[in-house]
Amino acid sequence: MSKRIVVLTGAGISAESGIMTFRDGGGLWENHRIEDVATPQGFARNPSLVQSFYNGRRQQLKSVTPNPAHIALAEFEKNYAGEFMLVTQNVDDLHERAGSQSVIHMHGELKRVRCQLSGQVFNHDDDITPEHQCPCCGAQSLRPHIVWFGEMPLYMDEITQALSQCDLFISIGTSGHVYPAAGFVELARQSGAETIEINLEPSQRADAFHQAIHGQASIEVPHFFRSLLQNS
Repeated sequence: MSKRIVVLTGAGISAESGIMTFRDGGGLWENHRIEDVATPQGFARNPSLVQSFYNGRRQQLKSVTPNPAHIALAEFEKNYAGEFMLVTQNVDDLHERAGSQSVIHMHGELKRVRCQLSGQVFNHDDDITPEHQCPCCGAQSLRPHIVWFGEMPLYMDEITQALSQCDLFISIGTSGHVYPAAGFVELARQSGAETIEINLEPSQRADAFHQAIHGQASIEVPHFFRSLLQNS
């Protein structure tokens, strides 16, 4: 029986709650070019556009709720006796609102902002403009606490260590497009872990997993984790 479990979640788990997925086939993100709203260069060119874009996404969180997949993961964490790490590529707060206690947001969080001068991070639920003053230094230096293209994901040392020690790795609702997350399955397999993909359809990395479960996360995740808990 597994003693150390790492779970990775992606856009697919939140899509069932109504969160828009990262991009469409045209390379757009909610009708914006990726380069304009998801790169440091885009923020430098037009901070007002970028702040407005993330204000809209932050406001969207008020109209969505966790779905059964989020809730099942929180319940599993609460009742599982072994080591459990939940890593998410998502920047929403649905895992926390479902009751998950220790969520690692490798791509940042919508409801936090970061000072570009000090690196300090602050909780922030409301809209923000380029004129907002930073609580730590008073400068107009706040940016979304989001990992953009060209930036290193957060907490990689902790994630890599957990993957190197786990005996079960489960990927939920991920496309397999975005690295380094798309390479987590290899890291887990190198440690001898069993690897399972739960996805609406096969991801680009589907062949790297030992087992695949295809279907809606809100159905398959509760079923899988209930069975896993019963057998632990």
